[in-house]
Amino acid sequence: MITELFLSWGLQFRTPDSVLLTEAAKNAIPGGLDRIKVLVVEDKQHMRALLRALLNALGVQEIYEAVHGAQALEILRTKRCDLILTDMSMEQMDGLEFTRQVRALERKLNPSVPIIMISGHTERDRVEAARDAGVSEFLVKPITLQNLTGRIAEAMERPRRFVHTETYSGPDRRRKSRENYSGPRRRKEDMDDLSVETTSAWKPKY
Repeated sequence: MITELFLSWGLQFRTPDSVLLTEAAKNAIPGGLDRIKVLVVEDKQHMRALLRALLNALGVQEIYEAVHGAQALEILRTKRCDLILTDMSMEQMDGLEFTRQVRALERKLNPSVPIIMISGHTERDRVEAARDAGVSEFLVKPITLQNLTGRIAEAMERPRRFVHTETYSGPDRRRKSRENYSGPRRRKEDMDDLSVETTSAWKPKY
């Protein structure tokens, strides 16, 4: 019943505003969203249905689903994905450990794939844990078509340089390394932090 409700909402996402968002996303991402393959890693079925409906509304057609990180890793060994959306808190293998294992994959399995971490929490330690695990962007619940589009465009159109050291593999954690960056959190002490995409009614606690 819940699944059908979320899928029915997907039919309503094609409002004039969502059409504009879809066109903006297609313009922002080379090749368009209809050509990318997305892996959704989420243990709650109704959230997987919501994310699928939102991605469909943005034109994404090929979507793989996993209920935890271990299952997602198995998918990545046989399917090459262009983007990963993963929840932070999951049983068996959470989003942080999953991200670390993706970044440690051999090159042919695409360890630099953009990863967007999804969470209902914005405490600084959680955001920093996600950053240090190697995520590309951080998206705070509740998820909307607009904030999802923004994070996808940021991760895929303006990716941070991928670095590999003895202690870290993932996008460069120094936001100042992006050329002409003019987004939020521009103060010197914030350079090492991910930006946090929220709705207007959902603000970070710091």
